[in-house]
Amino acid sequence: MFPTQDYPALLVGLAEPDDSAVYRVDAERAIISTVDFFPPVVDEPYAFGAIAAANALSDIYAMGGEPVFAINLAAYPDGYGLDILTEILRGGAEKVREAGAAIAGGHTVTDKEPKYGLAVTGLIHPDQIITKGGAQPGDQLVLTKPLGSGVITTALKNEKAHADHVETAVASMMRLNRDASRAARRHGVRAMTDITGYSLLGHGHEMAHLGGVDFYLRFEALRWLPGAFLYAQQELFPGGMFRNLEYFGRWTRFENSIIQFERDLLFDPQTSGGLLMAVPPENLAALLHDLARDGDDACHIGEVRTGSGMIHVYRNNFN
Repeated sequence: MFPTQDYPALLVGLAEPDDSAVYRVDAERAIISTVDFFPPVVDEPYAFGAIAAANALSDIYAMGGEPVFAINLAAYPDGYGLDILTEILRGGAEKVREAGAAIAGGHTVTDKEPKYGLAVTGLIHPDQIITKGGAQPGDQLVLTKPLGSGVITTALKNEKAHADHVETAVASMMRLNRDASRAARRHGVRAMTDITGYSLLGHGHEMAHLGGVDFYLRFEALRWLPGAFLYAQQELFPGGMFRNLEYFGRWTRFENSIIQFERDLLFDPQTSGGLLMAVPPENLAALLHDLARDGDDACHIGEVRTGSGMIHVYRNNFN
């Protein structure tokens, strides 16, 4: 119903799906718009609100933009005390304020379980948009947060998670991708996305497919939240892992040394995960330096080669 040629100001939309929609206002400004919400992933209401807000804001950062304001989206059961909802909204509001943006309103409906998130509006220069599809052969791949939030939050729901593992995972999920996004702009990152529900391999495939390239990943270079391996070996995966494996597995090739629980971890859906970046090799060292300086637990995980959207995972060195 909305062919690209009829909406020339819609710079990023459904033609090549990305993390946010982008609409050009004039030669210097474009609006970025995104929305995300979900049910609780942790028990503490304030932390849930902050995580959900960081997750929604991340789509703006994944495009290289800056958030300006956000609208609350909430669902809440009848009969629950408003103290819980208040804490959820406070967590989200303080995270939005940390991002330098404002909460400008919202909408709430009744539902059987709480849900919360944001519709976020941001700004970017039309010539500085970072999409998923810009990776080129020779680019190096960087991931800015450790993986494993899916298995840890599932272990929490099953009352099998250690408190210190949950605490570390919550801190990671609450961390904004703001500084990482700004570093990406400074150092000429050519393609970027945030790692959320489709997992590292799912979102990696999206980038590789849209760029017409293959990604080669080093398993040993990846960083993991404490407890991720423990719960993966106990098969405490969320249902999304199996859906990701079923759908994205066709575009993934593993070295034989990668055992089953390690493969499954790479399909683990993340909440408010890090940014996956494709950066020219000459800019890699400076990018990693700035990410470390700003407190991001970033790692160099692989490289881009000529291909057609496949993800190749090796233990250490590529063939």
